[in-house]
Amino acid sequence: MANLTEKILLPHRDDLNDPYMIGDELVFFVNGKKITERQAEPEVTLLTYLRRKLGLTGTKLGCAEGGCGACTVMISKYHPHLGRLVHHSVNSCLAPVCSLHHCAVTTVEGIGSVAGKLHPVQERIAMSHGSQCGFCTPGIVMSMYALLRNNPTPRMVDIEEAFQGNLCRCTGYRPILEGYKTFTTEGGCCGGRVNGNGCCMSKGDQNNGYIDDHVNGNILLPAPLYNPADFQPLDPTQEIIFPPELMSLVKTQSPTRLSFMGERVLWLQPASLDELLDLKARYPNAKLVVGNTEVGIEMKFKNLLYPVILAPSYIPELNTIEHTDLGIVFGASCSLTVLGDVLKTAVASLPTHQTGVLIAVLEQLRWFAGLQIRNVAAIGGNIITASPISDLNPVFMAAGCKLTLMSKAGPRVVVMDENFFPGYRRTILTPEEILLSVLIPYTVKSQYFAAYKQSPRREDDISIVTSGMSVTFAEGTAVVKEMALSYGGMAATTVLAKYTASGLLGKQWGEELLQDACASLAKEMTLHPSAPGGMVTYRRALTLSLFYKFYLTVQRKLAAEGVCVEVRADYVSATEIYHQNTASSVQIFQAVPEGQKEEDVVGRPMMHLSAMKQATGEAIYCDDIPLYENELHLCLITSTKAHARILSIDTSEADVMPGVVTCVLAKDIPGSNVTGPAFYDETVLADHTVTCVGHIIGAVVADTQAHAKRAASAVKVSYEDLQPVIITIQDAITHQSFYQPIRTLQRGDTKQGFTQADHVLEGEIYMGGQEHFYLETNATVAVPKGEDGEMELFVSTQAPAKTQALVAKALGVPANRVVVRVKRMGGGFGGKESRSTILSTVVAVAAHKLKRPVRCMLDRDEDMLVTGGRHPFYGQYKVGYMKSGKVVALKVTFYSNAGNSMDLSFSIMERALFHMENSYNIANVWGRGYPCKTNLPSNTAFRGFGGPQGMLVAESWINDVAQSLGLPTEQVRRLNLYKQGDTTPYSQILEHITLDRCWDECLETAHYKQRRAAVDQYNRNHRWTKRGLAIVPTKFGISFTALFLNQAAALVHIYTDGSVLLTHGGTEMGQGLHTKMVQVASRCLDIPTSKIHITETSTSTVPNTSPTAASASSDLNGAAVQIACEILLQRLEPYKTSNPKGSWEDWVKSAYFDRVSLSANGFYKTPDLGYDFETNAGRAFNYFTYGVACSEVEIDCLTGSNTNLHTTIVMDVGNSLNPALDIGQVEGGFIQGVGLFTLEELKYSPQGYLFTRGPGMYKIPAFGDIPTDLTVSLLRDAPNQKAIFSSKAVGEPPLFLAASVFFAIKDAITAARAESGLSGPFRLDSPATPERIRNACEDRFTKMCPPALPGTFTPWAVTV
Repeated sequence: MANLTEKILLPHRDDLNDPYMIGDELVFFVNGKKITERQAEPEVTLLTYLRRKLGLTGTKLGCAEGGCGACTVMISKYHPHLGRLVHHSVNSCLAPVCSLHHCAVTTVEGIGSVAGKLHPVQERIAMSHGSQCGFCTPGIVMSMYALLRNNPTPRMVDIEEAFQGNLCRCTGYRPILEGYKTFTTEGGCCGGRVNGNGCCMSKGDQNNGYIDDHVNGNILLPAPLYNPADFQPLDPTQEIIFPPELMSLVKTQSPTRLSFMGERVLWLQPASLDELLDLKARYPNAKLVVGNTEVGIEMKFKNLLYPVILAPSYIPELNTIEHTDLGIVFGASCSLTVLGDVLKTAVASLPTHQTGVLIAVLEQLRWFAGLQIRNVAAIGGNIITASPISDLNPVFMAAGCKLTLMSKAGPRVVVMDENFFPGYRRTILTPEEILLSVLIPYTVKSQYFAAYKQSPRREDDISIVTSGMSVTFAEGTAVVKEMALSYGGMAATTVLAKYTASGLLGKQWGEELLQDACASLAKEMTLHPSAPGGMVTYRRALTLSLFYKFYLTVQRKLAAEGVCVEVRADYVSATEIYHQNTASSVQIFQAVPEGQKEEDVVGRPMMHLSAMKQATGEAIYCDDIPLYENELHLCLITSTKAHARILSIDTSEADVMPGVVTCVLAKDIPGSNVTGPAFYDETVLADHTVTCVGHIIGAVVADTQAHAKRAASAVKVSYEDLQPVIITIQDAITHQSFYQPIRTLQRGDTKQGFTQADHVLEGEIYMGGQEHFYLETNATVAVPKGEDGEMELFVSTQAPAKTQALVAKALGVPANRVVVRVKRMGGGFGGKESRSTILSTVVAVAAHKLKRPVRCMLDRDEDMLVTGGRHPFYGQYKVGYMKSGKVVALKVTFYSNAGNSMDLSFSIMERALFHMENSYNIANVWGRGYPCKTNLPSNTAFRGFGGPQGMLVAESWINDVAQSLGLPTEQVRRLNLYKQGDTTPYSQILEHITLDRCWDECLETAHYKQRRAAVDQYNRNHRWTKRGLAIVPTKFGISFTALFLNQAAALVHIYTDGSVLLTHGGTEMGQGLHTKMVQVASRCLDIPTSKIHITETSTSTVPNTSPTAASASSDLNGAAVQIACEILLQRLEPYKTSNPKGSWEDWVKSAYFDRVSLSANGFYKTPDLGYDFETNAGRAFNYFTYGVACSEVEIDCLTGSNTNLHTTIVMDVGNSLNPALDIGQVEGGFIQGVGLFTLEELKYSPQGYLFTRGPGMYKIPAFGDIPTDLTVSLLRDAPNQKAIFSSKAVGEPPLFLAASVFFAIKDAITAARAESGLSGPFRLDSPATPERIRNACEDRFTKMCPPALPGTFTPWAVTV
């Protein structure tokens, strides 16, 4: 750290003789308004400035590392080097406010509002149902807005590129893309896929995606989910203009040096190259910052301090672009977007043989971060950062790029070779030197160049292995003359495979060269089995696989010139560059019955009630609540040990840091330190012992979040390690560390079943956990009321009543003194059902101690560290089956990694057991579940609640049965499906079962037989890419498994003007619950929805509420609302009878003047429920939601990449209350499941430290991960008499259908393994990441990279 702090060289702020110490004025514009900041703080980001200084809270904090796009704004500036205005989307969470001098910032509030007028970009995302929780919406709106400012008629490919840096956890992306497709040249159509006979809009009647009901033989013509004709047109002439005052400032003022002195950091913006070199000589350890995409992250997440920052963005020499005979010279400050634009123009105009390197750089830029990062990140920063997994450095190294370095002593030119990076994150630059420019060379005749990148997710992802490869041949031959092979991700630096390259010189390009190259690379590109980043076997195999792709690519080009043999036709796909096809989709749902009144909105695709507000940034989330006058900010102090005794907590250094008010420890808790959502087995603050990394020990409270965070990292906790440290399920099994009791569920006689079976097989599968990644992290604002111990809390939680109870317990007051209010959440997914209380209780204790309001919104890395996620599961199974494929006996054992407290793990294991047979009728079943007690943060509820884990194990064994018999998997699945009247293992008779209808419709709609034949044909014709197909059912039980939670209440007020205030026990997290409740009340009261309002969920209006969870909230709260409304209607009935022609307002006034109460409570409890594990009797569930999905994928056998080509989903949701919301839940749940089963992987160290603590390392699905072709059909004519207006629950059931993608991948791997002579069942754990896919596709290359033997090394990460 000594080389970073520079304390000796940093001048003191009081040294007024130094011209740099006199802070300049920062001048910029926000939404057309001039901002003059006289005390600009270099460490403050634009996002913090917007939210805290200007009160513009529409721009959201999602991750603070530029990985989610929630903070996207548009920055406009006059670019003197280009001579024009440029508009860029940027991540305001990374942009230092000091970098914005003479810039114009446009936020989501600046382009439209609900009260004024929405911009078309805002209107279309709302009306096309592209906003659910709404937290990501402002960022997506601004990415689209910035695109339209640059290009009013974009193509779909432009939109897809614009959204590479944006994430959404709710919608599944389809409605966003579809809504914005209406801006494109392609227009707002179905993609020409409906019924295979052209575009849905090409017919005269404009029937917008209506589709034949092939299954039932009748034609359905439902209304579309929305009508694009209702959209207001985009008028580019009406956009906000660049401030004229700013334009004159920029054009008239010559560049001047700027300095901004902050609390710890001096920001210097030199006006000339000489000035920069002077400053670099004066402050040799100063960091140069252009985009702040690396330094900003280092200062935030690595707690590094760079006291002097030099900002050279506007120095002409660093921005020049020069075309020379040898190549193109780029100034080091040129952004990656500028680099890409210049290279595209050059490629179009240059002779093909000169463009090899340029095309390779462009290919890497396609997948380099998101557009917001590329818009600001500089080419020089990318090189000097010296990341060992840089996307571009291997390309520059293989190309032999020349770098011009500069200092006061003058310039020097170096070649970017193996000597340029002497060590990890180091270059050969001296402290006084800067990188001035980069020469990217042209290729020459007979030179072939390619670049490759492999990452867990294609879009906006850091690479696992990246490479640049160049070969030059003796002219007219296939004899190698020169060669360079460069790799990233294979060492602490970017490296050249010099030994391999030199060994291939003089050799003929052919099979012998390939053998020699691979054997040599396998020896040269080695990794220690404990190497950081893990995936060692995969990374080694990739070095060979990527070279093989290069080998085939070059061979094809040589063959075209007649100096080499042709590549085998079935090998060609290995050379093809991935191009994303624009997604197309169809949604099918049942129209409302003929004759339903227009005002009756039940069953209609009504827009989410908050969608417009969410699109304009006006929707208020917890951290958007304006600051209280004397408010303080809190930051948690967490354990760095997985299992240890706390010896001491030293807060002395933190206590005296700027802004710090107090530290809160266990001794400050006025009530009980014992807490927990279901069992009191946790502490509010760790007292003597910590049992996981991330265990909350205390908190620091300060005047700003930055001060609190800084001080929290200064608190010193000393520990004494305790044993054992149990991290993984295997550790727990070894130590027999389980929570009691251990549940067993059985029916029939498994012993007899196995005896009568023709075959018995055994297997196992591991399923990884999952981070909720709600875009809004946990947040709480606690406001002490000053009397009687009262406190009001604004919390982002699914469980207001539980929050109230646990806060009251910690404060030592009755629950009636604590009010918890929830307006809305930016996503929940179960993660805020119980774990939100670990923050709320601490914030409440701090507020109580100080008698002042206290606020905390966790940073993404803190949230991921402390809150836990979906339970990892390990399943062992033994299955007995007949030759036909009929399963007759099943024995399953589940182990879940519950973490360091019980939380809800017990109920989650029960649900896993309830779903252990999925949709299959098995006569003899035995299942047992062990929740493992480990030293990880407690895992918790997550959409599906154990169901997906149980069902994945089921699908694994039924897949094994089919493979072992050589039967089609769909045949074996269909044979075993439940039928009407069958009984489940927990003795529940299945009534009104629609599984068979869903299955048949899915086969029909997906054209399964034709698709299967096409997949088989494709696989016969392609060796290195394979396709797979799978169809998977789901049966999801609806009810809380804890009986007492199946209750709900509602409170309805009618005011004398006829308006209705509706309150119920459910919370809004994006699922549209409030919208559905308004629809229900509207029908019950027979009044328009415009008269009904829901303001929030509060413990002071509806008490003792169940958490909004288990998919049951519409059922429970809807019934309660209905009951309350019916009570009111009964009271109004006499006035309606006596005045039949009167209006609603007339009846209400009459009742009021007649002194009739216009307020009513409704209470509902689900009837006939209650299951007993001991007797295996009773009804566990009120009913079941059924669904079936068919998916087709394509995998790259050499890299493990996969593409989702097609998915058809048929979902039985009864009579949908709102098809738009329900289809949104189906698609959103499905894409979240795609993440669970193919992408999202939590990486823990053997010591229990979580590596994946943000979007940089933890990958949720992005826009490009949705199926290219997606059909969602809500089953028609399937009313459900057990729920409100014959509807069904929809939140959780669709998630598991993404297992169809997992098993389609497994199907494709099966085809790949067959090429190597491998057949029969094989184990594939979840998620099916590129690493697992590649390692399962065994071939000649994987055999050259055998894994190290377990036990001979300590792995970087463990399977928990």
